[in-house]
Amino acid sequence: MTNIARQFRSFDRPVQLLLLNQFSINVGFYMLMPYLAVHLSGELALAGWAIGLVLGVRNFSQQGMFLIGGTLADRLGYKPLIVAGCALRTAGFGLLGFVDTLPALIIASAATGFAGALFNPAVRAYVANDAGPRRVEAFALFNVFYQTGILVGPLIGLVLTGVDFSLTCAVAAVVFAVLTVLQIRSLPARKATTRTDSSVLEDWRGVFGNRRFVLFAVAMIGSYVLSFQIYLALPLEARRVAGDGVGGTVLVAALFAVSGVLAIVGQLRVTGWFRRRFGTDRSLVIGMLLMAAAFLPPALPTPSSGVVAYVPVLLSATLVAFGTMVVFPFEMDTIVALSGDRLVATHYGLYNTVVGVGILAGNLFTGTALDLARAAGVPALPWLALTALGLFCAWSLRALNRVSAVEPVGALTRRKQ
Repeated sequence: MTNIARQFRSFDRPVQLLLLNQFSINVGFYMLMPYLAVHLSGELALAGWAIGLVLGVRNFSQQGMFLIGGTLADRLGYKPLIVAGCALRTAGFGLLGFVDTLPALIIASAATGFAGALFNPAVRAYVANDAGPRRVEAFALFNVFYQTGILVGPLIGLVLTGVDFSLTCAVAAVVFAVLTVLQIRSLPARKATTRTDSSVLEDWRGVFGNRRFVLFAVAMIGSYVLSFQIYLALPLEARRVAGDGVGGTVLVAALFAVSGVLAIVGQLRVTGWFRRRFGTDRSLVIGMLLMAAAFLPPALPTPSSGVVAYVPVLLSATLVAFGTMVVFPFEMDTIVALSGDRLVATHYGLYNTVVGVGILAGNLFTGTALDLARAAGVPALPWLALTALGLFCAWSLRALNRVSAVEPVGALTRRKQ
């Protein structure tokens, strides 16, 4: 904790504010979202298709609109988009707790999603701009605050939702309202480091035409598909081995706690060690290999009951968390490097859109494969497929770095440091 505090103080006030901002964003988001489906199915008694529609609209309005948010941030400045996103999420969360008709729920859900599309690319571009040559350190610290928010948010939400879901929504809305005021009063204005007189379509053609960047984004889809299994495949496996009772609930909670605890305890040391020993390019490949290896333990034969049965899923969650810790700071830094410090928020926006589409496809495949494989008597197959995906993406990153006609992924970064 001392090291985290020292690193935090070493950055200028805008970066410090954005780190606290991201922690609060995740606290506000995760105190509400894990319990939304239960509220929709229980208190509001919506049909399954309606629940899926509400949640799907939220996901699409965020993932599908990242490019819009990034473009606006590059053209209007980072601060206005951060403020607008926090304000819109205030309204969306406030509305979610007090409406019960499907059209109103869809509007509220769309608002919360689009809010994320507005502030996420802007926040990352702002941090990259102000951290300068210390981008890797800044994004390592960013992940500490990010994961801590994910760890704390559901615990607060559990208490509040135990009283009333509307109370949870109201408190989450207050969190974002306070953030809105704080950004207006305290966050200095920042604009893109390079401005152009080109049209939006010309900017987009330039970003889509950045072949090196697009290939990197596609190669990194696997990282997000694998890391997202902490929300899909691993909780399902935990419920299978521990049951739907208290044991299963505790095991699922432990899976979520792993990422937050590891990030708080070891993120800065892990990033520093990998940066010194391997550099950007090799760290990305090694991190992806760790994530690929994470899905081997559940594929191995283990006892069907007892504490030993919990070990594979816990080991899997630990390796996923560790691989994500290795990858994230270098990944964020690489996006800036590949953008050439031009239209950084737009690059972040397109990147998030690409991996968002990949997550959707990957989750559809994984969920279907888990059901079919267990019914067919080959439960190890989906886990091996996830491992193969990680290995393929690691190979893809390695291949990108070995293309002789293009500079290695981290070359621009290393030149500036």
